[in-house]
Amino acid sequence: MKKVFCYLLVLGLISCGGQNVKVEEASATPEVTKTKATANQVKTNHPAAGVKAPTGIKNQAQKRPTPTQKTLAEYEPKNEGWHVNLEDAIAESKKTGKPILANFTGSDWCGWCKRLDKSVFHQAGFKPWADKNVVLLELDFPKRFRVPQEIAMQNRNLAQSFQVRGYPTIWLFDAGVDDAGKHKFSALGKTGYTKTLEEFQSTIGKYIAARTS
Repeated sequence: MKKVFCYLLVLGLISCGGQNVKVEEASATPEVTKTKATANQVKTNHPAAGVKAPTGIKNQAQKRPTPTQKTLAEYEPKNEGWHVNLEDAIAESKKTGKPILANFTGSDWCGWCKRLDKSVFHQAGFKPWADKNVVLLELDFPKRFRVPQEIAMQNRNLAQSFQVRGYPTIWLFDAGVDDAGKHKFSALGKTGYTKTLEEFQSTIGKYIAARTS
């Protein structure tokens, strides 16, 4: 009798276990269905499915100005007294015997370039120092306007030649033309952002002194 009772008890436990498995499987079904419904809902609400994008986003895209293209005649350096054409800088360097100080900059978007303008190039003592020691060349990579095609190509080539990786980068160099009519450069030294005019003059001054020694 005991054996029969135990046998029935075991069958009852196995039967309960089977019911639990079935319940777990059944409970998973609504979650899958819900996930599919959510995916379909997202797909239906996507603008590509025919629902119009919010007006504000569309208007913002339309308001983005297209960079204006400047001609060679109207293009001028951001800072007064700087050349934008390498040939002009080379001609002055050859005439005066002074090295070229090239400023690789993003004038209308680079924060550190703007700080350098303020801390060094716009200081009262910079122009007298520059007139005496260097030929200034501005090589700009703006985003809100496009420099003339000839200047853009020149600036890219010089950036590659001097391996410029960021802005601002200031290179001091001598430049000339070889017998084949190609430019040749002799790099003297470089710097980046400097906090004061005195620090800038000290760094570039060492390169100039080494050039003439």
